[in-house]
Amino acid sequence: MKLWPRFSQSVTDSWYAPAGGWTRCLKPLSWLFSFLAARRKQRLLQTARWSSPVPVIVVGNISVGGTGKTPLVAALVREFQRRGYRPGIISRGFGAKTRGMPLSVRPDSDPAKAGDEPVMLARQLHVPLIVDVDRVKAARYLCDQTDCNLIIADDGLQHYNLQRHIEVLVLDGDRLLGNQLCLPAGPLREPPERMSQVDMILVNTNHASVSAKAEEVESSLGLTTLEREKLYCFSLEPSALVSMTGISQPIPDKTRVHGVAGIGNPERFFNTLRALGYDVIGHPYPDHHVFAPEDICFNDDLPVIMTAKDAVKCSGFADHRHWYLPVTTRVSDSCIEQLVAMIEARKPVFAG
Repeated sequence: MKLWPRFSQSVTDSWYAPAGGWTRCLKPLSWLFSFLAARRKQRLLQTARWSSPVPVIVVGNISVGGTGKTPLVAALVREFQRRGYRPGIISRGFGAKTRGMPLSVRPDSDPAKAGDEPVMLARQLHVPLIVDVDRVKAARYLCDQTDCNLIIADDGLQHYNLQRHIEVLVLDGDRLLGNQLCLPAGPLREPPERMSQVDMILVNTNHASVSAKAEEVESSLGLTTLEREKLYCFSLEPSALVSMTGISQPIPDKTRVHGVAGIGNPERFFNTLRALGYDVIGHPYPDHHVFAPEDICFNDDLPVIMTAKDAVKCSGFADHRHWYLPVTTRVSDSCIEQLVAMIEARKPVFAG
């Protein structure tokens, strides 16, 4: 293994180590990071911020790495559509080319230009989706060019120059906030106190008992009464494997497979495959990794299974050995109804 990936993995392991890990020695730098982040936030909140003519829901996180945020966005879009809303999505489009922004993303857009997650969402949802590193420009474009009456921002919790009406914080149920320190000593972009400021906390868990997981989260994070009241759990449930060739063929036997994941928490994906009965040879890559053919081709005939997000970047050179695993996001009705109630309560703001 090359030196940089080993060091990167060592840092991540330290952030989520039970005793806090070796990166705790970087706490002075974390204090500096927190101070500068707070100064930036205060400055942005004191400036004139653009306010959308329709409600804006920001779905984001305060930790580095994957939390299941983008699949949750897809589920929220579908749920709001069922309730008569016309949602549109804005996204930074990590890895997207800045030339030509704001960019309207279509199902056939190039992931190298629009970003992997936006293209995946465009293929799944067929709703207006605008990419721009400046979320305000993306939201303005969405309002000017479409008839959407609700904006859902995929990420952007720290993009404070966009006025938002509802904030949803997403946590990984396995990792939570790690050692609860800000970068670089820990995985946080903002201090844990940020949880008290959001409207809803959604925890990604595959646990069968949501109530038991909620109790575990409350105990681990020491949540206040107010924070407990806005805590909900959701789960990502695997669907049937899909062949990358588009040709109907039998799903590979539950035997040894290569697992490929360029996401924030690859081990979660590998564990999902193991839970389905596969003996997994894991191949983790950095989040938003730009794949080349050699990254997914190995010196054997074993099946290769990857995430849906990675599949959009590999479709041009995948063959009969390659599959991807879609997921279905389960969100409770009570969570959705609470979000709808928040939107309805804010309608007088937009009536004028």
